[in-house]
Amino acid sequence: MTPLAALGDRWTLIAIGIVAAIAGTPLGPALAGTMLGHVLVQIPLLVAAGWGIGRYLEPRIDSQLRRWNAGGIPGILLASFAVGFWMIPRWLDGALTDPIVNAAKVVSLVVLAGMPLAWSWPRLHPVARGVVKIELLAMLFRLGWLYVISPDRFCNSYLLTDQVWLGRGLIVVGIALGITWLVPLFWDGFATATDAGAAGTTTR
Repeated sequence: MTPLAALGDRWTLIAIGIVAAIAGTPLGPALAGTMLGHVLVQIPLLVAAGWGIGRYLEPRIDSQLRRWNAGGIPGILLASFAVGFWMIPRWLDGALTDPIVNAAKVVSLVVLAGMPLAWSWPRLHPVARGVVKIELLAMLFRLGWLYVISPDRFCNSYLLTDQVWLGRGLIVVGIALGITWLVPLFWDGFATATDAGAAGTTTR
């Protein structure tokens, strides 16, 4: 086994361990104890675990993926709907009070969100990736602002202060992602312009 393959297997085991810990240990309820931990820690961890498992499985089902996920659009849509569903406050409440709903959350975020995302993102056209990023940022800012300014609780299982903290967290994550995605664009453009200028100076 090559070192790269061994690393992939190791990440797969870590991903499976994350799912097992959230589904079968006190870690899951602990993360869901606050709205911030539920939405910005537990849900992304489950999606990331699904990504890791999906990357492991991809070479084994590549022929099937080519038939139904050409261009990555179907998988991205499936992942978007799966994540969006569990952002609905009613179902966040349901995951806390009903073990069946909570199990459905774990399975769907891994199988219907993380795995399709792993299979689809590399296949997406760069323009489509940009659209997905813009929509994600818009969703984070919309939900964050709504949670911050709303005088009413959306989740019966959480206090209003939890909701406000989540809103602030969503806005902070949106700003951080925006900076992370925008800085390389400006930096690459600056580096390209600098290299072109240096090359022009050299040829004179």
